[in-house]
Amino acid sequence: MDAKSLELEIGGMTCASCANRIEKTLNRIDGVTATVNYATEKAKVSLPEGLDPSVLIAHVEDIGYSAVLPAPPAAPGAADGGESAEDADDRELRALRTRLIVSTILTVPVIALAMIPALQFTFWQWASLALAAPVIVWGAWPFHRAAWLNLRHGAATMDTLISMGTLAAFGWSLYALFLGTAGEPGMRHAFSFALTAGDGAGSIYLEVGAGVTVFILAGRYFEKRSKRRAGAALRALLELGAKDVAVLRPASSEGGSTSEEVRIPIAQLTVGDEFVVRPGEKIATDGVVVAGAGAVDASLLTGESVPVEVTAGDVVAGATVNAGGRLVVRATRVGADTQLAQMARLVEDAQTGKAEVQRLADRISGVFVPIVIAVAVATLGAWLGAGFGATAAFTAAVAVLVIACPCALGLATPTALLVGTGRGAQLGILIKGPEVLESTRRVDTIVLDKTGTVTSGRMTLVDVVTEDGTDPAELLRLAGAVENASEHPIAQAVARAAAAAGELGGVESFQNIEGRGVQGVVEGHAVLVGREALLADWSQHLSPQVAAAKADAEAGGKTVVAVGWDGVARGILVVADTVKPTSADAVAALKRLGLTPILLTGDNAAVARRIADEVGIDEVVAEVLPEGKVDVVARLQREGRTVAMVGDGVNDAPALATADLGMAMGTGTDVAIEASDITLVRGDLRTAADAIRLSRRTLGTIKANLFWAFAYNVAAIPVAALGLLNPMLAGAAMAFSSVFVVGNSLRLRRFR
Repeated sequence: MDAKSLELEIGGMTCASCANRIEKTLNRIDGVTATVNYATEKAKVSLPEGLDPSVLIAHVEDIGYSAVLPAPPAAPGAADGGESAEDADDRELRALRTRLIVSTILTVPVIALAMIPALQFTFWQWASLALAAPVIVWGAWPFHRAAWLNLRHGAATMDTLISMGTLAAFGWSLYALFLGTAGEPGMRHAFSFALTAGDGAGSIYLEVGAGVTVFILAGRYFEKRSKRRAGAALRALLELGAKDVAVLRPASSEGGSTSEEVRIPIAQLTVGDEFVVRPGEKIATDGVVVAGAGAVDASLLTGESVPVEVTAGDVVAGATVNAGGRLVVRATRVGADTQLAQMARLVEDAQTGKAEVQRLADRISGVFVPIVIAVAVATLGAWLGAGFGATAAFTAAVAVLVIACPCALGLATPTALLVGTGRGAQLGILIKGPEVLESTRRVDTIVLDKTGTVTSGRMTLVDVVTEDGTDPAELLRLAGAVENASEHPIAQAVARAAAAAGELGGVESFQNIEGRGVQGVVEGHAVLVGREALLADWSQHLSPQVAAAKADAEAGGKTVVAVGWDGVARGILVVADTVKPTSADAVAALKRLGLTPILLTGDNAAVARRIADEVGIDEVVAEVLPEGKVDVVARLQREGRTVAMVGDGVNDAPALATADLGMAMGTGTDVAIEASDITLVRGDLRTAADAIRLSRRTLGTIKANLFWAFAYNVAAIPVAALGLLNPMLAGAAMAFSSVFVVGNSLRLRRFR
């Protein structure tokens, strides 16, 4: 049976176990194969022809989650009739932030009243109830709802324990206030560290229930905020393309042989249409040049800095920029078939195919939660069986749930992540989420894109070689004056160098000779600047010595521009993409971390080898297409290596997403940055080594926090089960565990 694929946007997931449950539910449907990604909140589903997608949605909704088919893109100019997934995400994040802020404002006085006896005025306990009730009921509602949905399907997660702990604290406080002695005027919480048994009817747990709610809400909010960026890579990629295009249509005149330009939205462009691209404009879609010649800057897609000369018959890609010359292009692929759209799918597939890193807390909670519930029930039965009263039995059972409530656990990951990422931001390192940290621990190979990563990504004048009797300063001044009138990146490199050396003169009779160079009159001299063949057309030939220097420079992967004036060849200008001053130090630092650096580039092997030797890299993979970069990373992974990738171009985005750890230079394209796990804001490769060290340190802190949180629970539960934990001691112990976790996380601020 033929199968088709579709994507569902999933809502309501609170942890990785939710994604697993939805995946299992969908895979139980005959003929359906589904993969649910918790990070992107999407399900990729392969289903048989004839099966209505509404069946899939119904199954997801039956287990308490929401599912919708992505809305089709609106037609250009159409009114927006609905809410986008991006808007819905923002609305959900704002709602969670509001819940957190309101709950925090109400909880602070509750905790202060419970912990500081001097603040306990007459009927303070009733004021605490008025403040805490909205927090425990409304603030913690997402946890209660998730716990109820899990309960209906026989599952228990962290939400179950949070809900039971907060409701148990709240329920017992209500009992103590209305049926016990806690509601009497003048009641006090006398703070004590003594372990003494009691009936608990004179104590309230409101500060515990409200405090736990606020801490866990804070953790969820920061997690949701980092997840919000998951789909940004594809949005940035698709926004690179042109928005409208000048299409050639037959003119309305009777002649019929002429055509006129009509500007239309890109969505209306069809295969076979011919359109005009002027200098500086983006090429609207993939096509073939049918008229004109020029230089196409494909750095957005290839990452390479040297424009490619194109003439009639050459293939061009959409979203690249025409750097010079008027082109007429016939569209060969539009919409989802273009190279840009295919690259977007590569990024999406790589993101979906990443191994989901379940949080340690979620994994342990699968065992921890049922055990705590069982201990609480066993405690209740044991106390009743031993002949104690119901009040004392319930006090001990509730104490088990309260002390086990994962307050420090909820802070363990978010606080370390916040401090670690905050410190990273100060150092120019942006870490996108906790999943990233797991990858840094295992990385042993780092793949470095050449252009814009190891090198500056910008053409620069590196040498001037003159014929005998020619002044190098004069050659640069005259050539720079002519090149200053050109938009070509190589011409601009020459012009910048000439302007830095002195003031540029004016140029007259300037002419751009497509694909060959430029000419003009400067200070009375007829100057030619361009390919050697351009000078040869005017019978201006380089001497053997200068020709040999030109050959040596080109063998080293550099670009050479010949210069002549007044009928005589005068010398050459050598331009190249230069290595960043810090790259060699960065490679040495990466090696000290135990990583094997590999240089990866679409450039030719000679250029790549020269750059690699300059910075100290032994292994080079050159002349690689954008799709090939993904293949190189995948091959290294099949060899058993854990691969980090550093890049900056759109062509690097799929490889960044495929690698175990993707790092984008902040000076690069938005697409590369969004597809990566870590962004190096300053564009300095040395921060890649700092990023790996910081990530490993942050991961170690998270693990220490989680260990402490669980160790605290494991040690305290038996004490609570024996009835030796009064509510103030429980509150103090919980507060101390939280303070310890926060303090441990704050140590990351000292990272250098």
